[in-house]
Amino acid sequence: MRRILLAYGLMLPALWASSTATWEMTTYADFLKGRFSGVSLTRDGRLMLAPKLETLFTSEQPAVWSVARAQDGTIYAGTGHKGRVFRIDPAGRSSLLWTAAEPEVFAVAVDAKGVLFAATSPDGKVYRIENGKAEEYFAPQARYIWSLAFAPDGALFVGTGEQGKIFRVTAPGKGEVYYETGQTHVTCLGFDAQARLLAGSEPNGILYRVMAKDKAFVLYDANLPEIRSIVSGPDGSVYVAALGGSIASRAASAGAVQGVISSPATVGASGTSITVTDTQAGVEIKPKQETPKPAQAQTQVTTQISPILDMSGVEKSALYKINPDNTVETLWSSKEENIYDVLLSGTQLVFATDLQGRIYRMTPDRKAALLLQTNESETTRLLEADGSVLASTSNMGKIFRMGAGYGTTGSFESPVHDAGSVARWGRLSWRASKEQDCRLAFRTRSGNSARPDKTWSDWSEALDGAGSAVVKSPNARYVQWRAEFGGAGKSALLDTVIVTYLPQNATPVVKSIGVNMQTATGATQTKSTASAASQTGSYSITVSDTPDSGPAASAGTSTQALSRSGSQQLQISWQAEDPDGDRLVYAVYFRGEEEREWKLLKANVSESSLPIDADALADGRYFFRVVASDRLVNPAGVAREAELISPPILIDNTPPLVKAGAVVRQGDAVAIEIEATDAASALRRAEYSVDAGPWTPLEASDGIIDSPSERFRIAIEKLNPGEHIVVIRVYDAAGNAGLAKVVVR
Repeated sequence: MRRILLAYGLMLPALWASSTATWEMTTYADFLKGRFSGVSLTRDGRLMLAPKLETLFTSEQPAVWSVARAQDGTIYAGTGHKGRVFRIDPAGRSSLLWTAAEPEVFAVAVDAKGVLFAATSPDGKVYRIENGKAEEYFAPQARYIWSLAFAPDGALFVGTGEQGKIFRVTAPGKGEVYYETGQTHVTCLGFDAQARLLAGSEPNGILYRVMAKDKAFVLYDANLPEIRSIVSGPDGSVYVAALGGSIASRAASAGAVQGVISSPATVGASGTSITVTDTQAGVEIKPKQETPKPAQAQTQVTTQISPILDMSGVEKSALYKINPDNTVETLWSSKEENIYDVLLSGTQLVFATDLQGRIYRMTPDRKAALLLQTNESETTRLLEADGSVLASTSNMGKIFRMGAGYGTTGSFESPVHDAGSVARWGRLSWRASKEQDCRLAFRTRSGNSARPDKTWSDWSEALDGAGSAVVKSPNARYVQWRAEFGGAGKSALLDTVIVTYLPQNATPVVKSIGVNMQTATGATQTKSTASAASQTGSYSITVSDTPDSGPAASAGTSTQALSRSGSQQLQISWQAEDPDGDRLVYAVYFRGEEEREWKLLKANVSESSLPIDADALADGRYFFRVVASDRLVNPAGVAREAELISPPILIDNTPPLVKAGAVVRQGDAVAIEIEATDAASALRRAEYSVDAGPWTPLEASDGIIDSPSERFRIAIEKLNPGEHIVVIRVYDAAGNAGLAKVVVR
């Protein structure tokens, strides 16, 4: 048994390719594809411990949709899908404040007196909640209420859907339509530095500045469907988050509790029709009355929260800065992430996305750095509280507090790397800088499924050393590494990780073989034509009209033989590839149908085709075999080869033999019997011509031309008196034509 195992061990090196491959991660884009837990990513592509992150509140609900903070430090959170509002006091103690009759609380706001207002959906209402008691404050007769905002004068603005109206409410039950956007939803509200109302909409992604009742200015028309969040800076700048239609999924979630909802609005090609009139007060914008759309069929939905728009491969979301002069800059955009909220915290611009609940910070050079990842489905809202940033999430609905200092531990999981085939892992090397009290260690795991599951190996023992260690995970096709950070107020900086491996040498694949007949060209044709000329005895004759001083002599008149324009070639071509991308070399063989052994046509062919003289193979059926090898880039013990045999190929260079019988003439009618045979293939077509005239098809005596031997009968009526030439032409399956001539007198 030991000898068998030893022999197997000696055979193992033959399985591996000769070239070492590397997987290197060193850039911001490389690391951004991984999974972060307590780790940040700087814009220049360095991993480090993230700011401290603690769970402030857990709602036990699927989502925290909205958050607001009172002046005394109390936090209020509106959740879904049971319509609950929670209170978190400054000490971090939480309690259920109120449960609405409606399933979703998409917006909450606190007035100057610290009184809470909550907006519910669907069939939206605004409630005033004080001392734990809720009273209906305003019912806008709208299906959804997405946003609430208090103006400096104490008026409450309410953004609604599905009619896209903004209401101004001044007292219980006293509200009026302040502006009709003509859009489906008013998704967010805010105020600029001059206390003018800002409103974002969906589905055309329009940002309005509403200066007075029924008077507005389109501040920006984004190329994304939804304006999701608005933040104003003290210098008059406005920061806007836009994304690809999340409002529709939130509408679906709101209706899911009731079981059936109307299909939400989706992005269309038609925009809002706007009439612009110059006035002294500003610009008056009135939406044009649209033709009512037919009611959409009701759709059964579930409570899963997911965007309904397929934005793969295109921009999904963006963060814009609108300068005081109304010029617009794109600060950030993504094809993979939806931006959900933006916050101006002091001089720092922070924004949140739906990719594992990430939170980014915009650097002074206007580049996004990943602050941390909550590892929840979405980070829905951001809020500043006492110098800290609070982040609410969905699935599960939580509120996190982000501190200023480093966390004590964190880890980063790389994306899965595909070696292409089973690989032998080499070393994991890294480049990092760390101080004395900082810890940095690595672990690896491997498997043969594209996603890590229970079939993968366990994480290896910690690999820590002076920048390099041997990977101890089993040989497999896929590999992943994890970096573990530790420190007390300090953090290591990791900027490069390299994994080396030796992939298994994959076998080449010969996909197809084709054989075609063609006319020789170039040097081959010249050579073949010269050979044909020598065989047919063609001559070069010079004719001069000057008298010849030499004695008169007769050389006779020679008959000129007309040769074909070029000899025929067999073009053998094939398609082959190597999974490793190795350069291939080929050998081509042939064998006749009745033969036993393969004959080599040519070895060491570097191209994927081989021409041969068609006359080199006699008539018959042949097989061609192509063998592909990667031996040029792999040692003899490692090199692999593959082969493919063609289907039978018929080679027929000999035309049919055509024989004409005696001519039978009766008056002006003529009949001729014809017999045609071919030694290699079946006949396919026959025709005749009289006096070099048009060709007339012939029918076989048995009704179909399909065998190597056929008989035909030519019947010509009303043939003019005199001598005539009848030429018969018969084709075989290879396209060769046999001819016969009959003189009719």
